Amino acid sequence: MTTVHMIVGLAVVIAFLVSTIANYLRWSKGTEFTWLRGVSFAAAGLLLLQYVLGFSLLGGDHEITAVHYILALAVIIPVGAEHMFATAERPAAERNRIAFFASLVALVLVLIVYAIGESNA
Repeated sequence: MTTVHMIVGLAVVIAFLVSTIANYLRWSKGTEFTWLRGVSFAAAGLLLLQYVLGFSLLGGDHEITAVHYILALAVIIPVGAEHMFATAERPAAERNRIAFFASLVALVLVLIVYAIGESNA
């Protein structure tokens, strides 16, 4: 189960990396990507799957720091902010800026959490 958790964790990192790069291009160059919304929701869905796998591992004898859990749960904040504030009702420039910074914060948190998990594997 730990291996599956690490594989899904890598998929989460990749999904947030793609989302962050696309959001940056959208914000800086005004490029629109029709698939970006799907990637954003896929990243959030993978994160949810990762939470389910992580909670199932809590009952095992695995030792990992509390920071791993706290930062993993903190990823909900920028993901929720992106999905709540980067809506079509806002002007495009503001929406793109919010989406980029929210996905960047989520990516940084996910990278830290993945690094902690990898160091304890």
